Amino acid sequence: MNCKTIREQLPDVALAANAVPPEMEAHLTGCQECAHVLESLRATMSLLDEWKAPEPSPFWDVRMQARLREEQQKAAVPRGWLYWLRRPALSLAAALCLVLGVGSYQAFRFLSTSETAPALPTQMASAPTGTAVADLLYLESNHELLQNFDALDDLDGDDNTEVN
Repeated sequence: MNCKTIREQLPDVALAANAVPPEMEAHLTGCQECAHVLESLRATMSLLDEWKAPEPSPFWDVRMQARLREEQQKAAVPRGWLYWLRRPALSLAAALCLVLGVGSYQAFRFLSTSETAPALPTQMASAPTGTAVADLLYLESNHELLQNFDALDDLDGDDNTEVN
């Protein structure tokens, strides 16, 4: 037998007083390490046999019953709305409502800002490109963009250059 199989069986042998199988006895006489492990297991078992568990405090039962009553009363008390949000289904529903609310608000803002200007008369809307009417229509439809376009201010100084 090898040391690994012997060491797996040593706790059972240590519990049985002196009943060591002959093949294990032969191994233990040849292997001092396994014999030392068996002796230390037997010493530990004998110490555990002598050990006596301490008696619980006489008030332990009273304190335990009081603690159980406190815990039962805590469980019976209704908790606030934050407790309900800790439940997975309710927190998922609250998150979904929040996402839908924010999405609806953003969609409403997008749709309200993307409304087009009032319809122009058809004769003005169909002005040919490059005419003064077409330029005025372009300025009317993009006046907010052009008001904030600072690059147009820089172009005023470039118009005075000579072209040969």
